[in-house]
Amino acid sequence: MPAPANRRLGFPVSKLNWPFSRDAALNVVKAEGAHLFTATGQAVLDAAGGAVVANVGHGRQRVVDALAKATADTTYVVPPWVTPGRQAMVEVLERDWLPEGITRMHITSGGSEAAEAAVKLAFMHHAARGDLGRRKILSRDISYHGATLMTTAISGHWARRQGLEQALPDHPKAPTAHPLRCPLGTHHPQAGDHYVAAMAEVIEREGPQSIAALIVEPITGASGGAIVPPEDYWPKVRDLCDEHGILLIFDEVMTGFGRTGLPFGHQHWPVAPDLLVGGKGMAGGYAPLGGVFATEAIGTAIDAAGYNVMYHTYGAHPGACAAAAEVLSIMAEENLVERARQLGDRLATRLKEAFSNHPHVAESRGRGLLQGIEIVADRGTLAPFPKTDQIAARVVQAALGRGVFFYAGGTGEFRDAILLGPPFIVTENEIDTMAEVLREAVDEVVGC
Repeated sequence: MPAPANRRLGFPVSKLNWPFSRDAALNVVKAEGAHLFTATGQAVLDAAGGAVVANVGHGRQRVVDALAKATADTTYVVPPWVTPGRQAMVEVLERDWLPEGITRMHITSGGSEAAEAAVKLAFMHHAARGDLGRRKILSRDISYHGATLMTTAISGHWARRQGLEQALPDHPKAPTAHPLRCPLGTHHPQAGDHYVAAMAEVIEREGPQSIAALIVEPITGASGGAIVPPEDYWPKVRDLCDEHGILLIFDEVMTGFGRTGLPFGHQHWPVAPDLLVGGKGMAGGYAPLGGVFATEAIGTAIDAAGYNVMYHTYGAHPGACAAAAEVLSIMAEENLVERARQLGDRLATRLKEAFSNHPHVAESRGRGLLQGIEIVADRGTLAPFPKTDQIAARVVQAALGRGVFFYAGGTGEFRDAILLGPPFIVTENEIDTMAEVLREAVDEVVGC
């Protein structure tokens, strides 16, 4: 199915010695609303919100002004001290965002740092209670938790472990709950029990007393393409963790702060974390920021032991915190979380209309404005295309040629997912365009 000629745009790429891998880099000089603009003025609809970061849209002057003022007034202040921007951010977090029972916060300069800090807090919590045998972090086999050495080790992301395996500590991984690919059958009614039992087997094999925490994404992000688990899965996982004294860490760097149509992704289920990791939408892309949020029980134990929760130099940067205070306030004032839910329903409908009978798309899925499709060689058997075909990357390029940017997902072993995570301020027409262009791009690459 050929695309209209006016959708086939040629985008200039930067000739700088950048990035490290020397890949061609799109030359973006401006971003506004839901669009990026190249050096020659060509517009790109940002259907991915960058790396699923932008939520209030690009170029909000209110946020820019707050960031500029905070940077001018308090260029750098060590992270534990209070600044106006930090105080404003904490107040809006406590008033509008953090779940009940979450009372402690440690602010970082990004999601990887926050996930690593959550792991450190889990170890420190157990050590404070005299339990030094819990040295493992359990995660899942389709997952991504960050780019530090530790978060790479606990991530189930084959492609991002390449060249590092010899240096990575070994941590156990349970199967990710993937209803489409459940061994009992696609979307089997007992899929939740199956995956909980599989996790229990891993825990027993490793030894429950050796596991400090389970770190999981409530809805699997780019590594899996918005995989939503069975409805009974998370409450049973919570029970399993409680049974064995394992802390539950929800990594909501991608799913948090309204992305799935609720403040946090785990709130789609009756379940609460011990530690909650945030980033990306926390400051909406205006500045690097992340955070780990904990229950009072965890904070009290660490305090009583006299342990030092160390910060990174640029954690809780004054300007970044001021930007976050404005982003989080805008989302509350403009009811953008509910808008993400409503537009997410429209996007889900449009994707189903586009791909429900496509021979090379296994399914579309997601919650709110975190949606994805999974591309396969054979819809009946769910067999993937060969790795060397690089289907997801080629679909992204085909769509970019039509003026829309999507995010390529997968882990290498699990592959060819396309993720959508647009700003919450997109229009209904732009939502429709995303689904239409994605269908055209898929058809161009794999046929229809």
